[in-house]
Amino acid sequence: MKLKVCGMKYVENIKQVVEVNPDYLGFIFYEKSQRNFEGIIPEIPKSIKKVGVFVNEYLEILVSLIEEYKLEVVQLHGDESVAYIKELKKHLPKVKIIKVFGIKNEFEFKTLLPYEEYVDYFLFDTKGKERGGNGITFNWSVLKKYNSTKPYLLSGGIGLEEVNDVKAFLKTPQAKYCVALDVNSKFETAPGKKSIDKLKKFKNKF
Repeated sequence: MKLKVCGMKYVENIKQVVEVNPDYLGFIFYEKSQRNFEGIIPEIPKSIKKVGVFVNEYLEILVSLIEEYKLEVVQLHGDESVAYIKELKKHLPKVKIIKVFGIKNEFEFKTLLPYEEYVDYFLFDTKGKERGGNGITFNWSVLKKYNSTKPYLLSGGIGLEEVNDVKAFLKTPQAKYCVALDVNSKFETAPGKKSIDKLKKFKNKF
């Protein structure tokens, strides 16, 4: 199971997290977020993919930031339309696209259908007050109704306390297309600063 650590912010902490060797590192480019990234991304091994997280960003700004930071993956965390994603693919055909959908206790999976052709992954997060980093899990049994073959990432309030629940979930049929776990706030000592010990412990469980 792949691991994505999201909400990176501080250079020294980024270097420490790189040592844990996650598969993805997420950088949030959204001014309203406590984890909004500004500055320099240190040298990162090619094995770790850099993910830019955006919320309803102007396409021109998004494209320029992807090029500036040499991001390999875009995570769209807002209300981006299929037309927006098609346009994005024209500008950046090699960049992988993750489209996020928030879930609480129910979800209309037919919402995903128009996106399937144009995105590489879905990401299911907890629908909450913030666009992400709410620290709360959603009802994963909702994913029993997932009727797509598109790979997805599981997010929302995943921490060390949830390890047994995650392991149980990964044995269920609805986890067949789950390719990665996305962690953030449950591993923080402050917004954007991750506990290396906790991340190591979590990674060793999978």
